[in-house]
Amino acid sequence: MKTKIIILISAFFIVFSSFSQSGCEAYYPFKEGAKFEITNYNKKGKKEGVVKYEITEIDNNVATIKTLILDEKGKEIADAEYEVACNGNTISIDFKSLMNQDMFKQYKDMEMDITGTNIELPNDLQIGQSLKDANMNMEINMSGIKMKMSIDMINRKVNNKESITTPAGTFDCFALSYNTEMKMGMKMTFEFKEWIAEGVGMVRNESYNKNGKLMGYSELTSISNN
Repeated sequence: MKTKIIILISAFFIVFSSFSQSGCEAYYPFKEGAKFEITNYNKKGKKEGVVKYEITEIDNNVATIKTLILDEKGKEIADAEYEVACNGNTISIDFKSLMNQDMFKQYKDMEMDITGTNIELPNDLQIGQSLKDANMNMEINMSGIKMKMSIDMINRKVNNKESITTPAGTFDCFALSYNTEMKMGMKMTFEFKEWIAEGVGMVRNESYNKNGKLMGYSELTSISNN
């Protein structure tokens, strides 16, 4: 169960695919009509679900992205629509837009307050570069009882350039890494490794527990530039 939760959360933090190259399109989708698919696996390589993405609109350097999350049997378990902005040479992703409310159906009649700092990704990545931290804080009011949850993305770094092969093809990628600390009553710490390709976006993402053991991974399985 813990692995499925982490894979679901990481699906929202993935640097998504793009299909052409300009100031706003190096590592994020800014092509209207583009579609791509990320498949999630457990540590043994067993399929655990699929996330489908479609860029439905581009307006004033803001991309509207529709997502559909399916379980390992192809059954729909969540959907969402959110926006991503291009600010000069940086893509800015709002944490609030990434947290799909379908993940919190049990809290639908409760008051929720979500705050945080955006995830930023420069379009001019360089080996050895450090990226800005990001965080999200959520407070749920349950009949006067407040429950808090926080997610911090820290130690974001660009480590190397590597070639990665997935069912979607072989890509020359920047290799990134970051740590995620999630607090909700108890603290859980994870390490993520991610490979992104210029003109494509996220190719592969791996999650590790605090002991450095692989928990699961996600990879690009199809892309379509309509």
